[in-house]
Amino acid sequence: MESVIIGLLIPFAGTVAGSACVFFMRRELSQAVQRALTGFAAGVMVAASIWSLLIPAIEQSSEKGGWAFLPAFIGFWLGILFLLLLDHVIPHFHRTINQQEGPKSKLARSTMMVLAVTLHNIPEGMAVGVVYAGLISGFADITTGAALALAIGIAIQNFPEGAIISMPLHAEGKTKSRAFSLGVFSGAVEPIFGAATVLAVSMVVPAMPYLLSFAAGAMLYVVVEELVPEMSAGKHSDIGVVLFAAGFSLMMALDVALG
Repeated sequence: MESVIIGLLIPFAGTVAGSACVFFMRRELSQAVQRALTGFAAGVMVAASIWSLLIPAIEQSSEKGGWAFLPAFIGFWLGILFLLLLDHVIPHFHRTINQQEGPKSKLARSTMMVLAVTLHNIPEGMAVGVVYAGLISGFADITTGAALALAIGIAIQNFPEGAIISMPLHAEGKTKSRAFSLGVFSGAVEPIFGAATVLAVSMVVPAMPYLLSFAAGAMLYVVVEELVPEMSAGKHSDIGVVLFAAGFSLMMALDVALG
């Protein structure tokens, strides 16, 4: 159980470390750097969705025979629709494209920026939670190394994410400590949703393939709806594509090497 708790906290630690950059860096990250980091995060999430979630979901279903893809197909679409719902009911603001989404709200712009990051941290927390739940239950071939690889991969992409949220907040007038706190808050949903997922899966082990693919669908929704447009905004968007490939290959290597 100790390894599970550590695994759930590793991604959150990445967000905390990234948010702490506000204390050490004087200037806000340039647009090119933000696009690069966003592309990197997108690559990590896509690779994690495939190797750590969708493939294990299909492999688990194949042991039962029949249409092995069906649970993964259903869970994937449920994850897409879940994030689509959240995207429409939670007011949030995408800074790089200067656009508010969700219902109209009188919330401060900085608050909606934090909500935007919080929104896509939810599926990341669920992804880590469901993989560790699979490790605990012994269901299928989820190993300690594979679970750790996913946690580390998401922590790596959470580091720049924390900086991208805390530093602009400071540039807009928030104190460093306040900007840091808001950055940390945006990542706090990950261990919370991760722990909730572990508890839920432990009660319904046969639902594992559905939940693995649900987390994959939710993560890929975030990538396509939010990260890809942000990494491609403006001129010279090729840097986002190159870092996407770097993030994808790193997460793929981590999963194969540790899994």
